[in-house]
Amino acid sequence: MAGYEDMSVYKKAFRMATMLFQLSKRFPKEEKYSLTDQVRRASRAVSGLYAEGYRKRRYPAHFVLRMTDADGENTETQVWLAHAVACEYVTAEDIKPIRALSDAIGRMLGDMILHPERYCKPK
Repeated sequence: MAGYEDMSVYKKAFRMATMLFQLSKRFPKEEKYSLTDQVRRASRAVSGLYAEGYRKRRYPAHFVLRMTDADGENTETQVWLAHAVACEYVTAEDIKPIRALSDAIGRMLGDMILHPERYCKPK
């Protein structure tokens, strides 16, 4: 029986957070408690919120709430990446694979938000 760890969106979100962690090691030390912390937390929250929502599939409203929260964290991750590029800590090319994953995750979460009946268990 498949669990949340087997789902494509979870795998992508987990991979994105791992890639971002490695990239954020290049940020300057003075960003440790600001940009570095923010981008790491936001990216990790995507997979965590997805997993929580997956377990709440019996309750469509709760499922949608968690997917919406995950989508918000995903978008926040994109904003922090844009700041990292703007501050010249990394290049647009550096974040390209992470951004591609984030975009894919956003599309998947968006479908879950719009069509929870495809993903939720009946009561």
